[in-house]
Amino acid sequence: MLNREQAREVIAGPFPSLKLPFLRDGDVDIEGLRSVVDNAIETGAHTVLLTWGDSLFSLLTDAEIAEVTKIVVEHAAGRAITVAADNGWPTNKAVQFAIYCHEVGADVLMVKPPNWAASCTVDTLVDHYVTISEHIPVMLVTNVFDGAHQVGYEVLKRLHDVDRIVAIKDDLGGEFAREMCALVAGEWAAFSGGLKRNHLDVAALGVVGFMSTFVTFQPRITNLYWEAVKRNDMSAARGVIDDHETPLFDFLATLQGGWDAGMRGILEIFGIAGRWRRRPYYSLTDQELDGMRGFFQDRGWL
Repeated sequence: MLNREQAREVIAGPFPSLKLPFLRDGDVDIEGLRSVVDNAIETGAHTVLLTWGDSLFSLLTDAEIAEVTKIVVEHAAGRAITVAADNGWPTNKAVQFAIYCHEVGADVLMVKPPNWAASCTVDTLVDHYVTISEHIPVMLVTNVFDGAHQVGYEVLKRLHDVDRIVAIKDDLGGEFAREMCALVAGEWAAFSGGLKRNHLDVAALGVVGFMSTFVTFQPRITNLYWEAVKRNDMSAARGVIDDHETPLFDFLATLQGGWDAGMRGILEIFGIAGRWRRRPYYSLTDQELDGMRGFFQDRGWL
């Protein structure tokens, strides 16, 4: 099984989270999914990453999540490691899925505990993670600690020496991310989700990677940022954010259906997969997609 040292080597640098594509009728687009995996690997990613959010697990049945996981693992085999993701399941169900993920060949499982109305405690969260890690290496995701930073800090301290906790994805940024680095960076593979500005804030503190939107369609821009960070030129890195990332997300925020609808539009514009999402989620119209193409052409991205 993947150990911490190996995790720090491969869950590093820029990589995308996998946007699960759908057909127009709402079925999962299996061939489109394989194309999304190919695109991720061809841009140089050592890791392909399913997530509860970007992979739209909230729209899937349990059987579909299992099928999508198996397809991604099999298609990436020998080319990249695979991080699977659960769906906020209780411990017994998450353990069953962890066993399944290990059997089909996933390398790591990103665990998202259920925590409605702050129902989990430090003890129950630690037990949840440790129990699952008995079956597969585990990645934490910090959004479960949103509004509960002290709980998060204590959980990280308690899990620090659990060997099969190998990685953490930070979705909170700011003070929590900096404290997270002090607790686990250098031991676990720590990386930033969301925007590059979240990564820039902790890049010097042991965060070895970041999720990137541009790596999907303009890896040159992602590499400009990453090379600036590696040579500790934070002014140049901020310039990439100001010149590229901020205009992109400002534009995506204007779209009906939000930024994720725009992400699916990117898949179609660049010939990776279709723009469609399962109802009731909104999918871009032809006219909206043409407007998006025009914006990309004006920016020199197409």
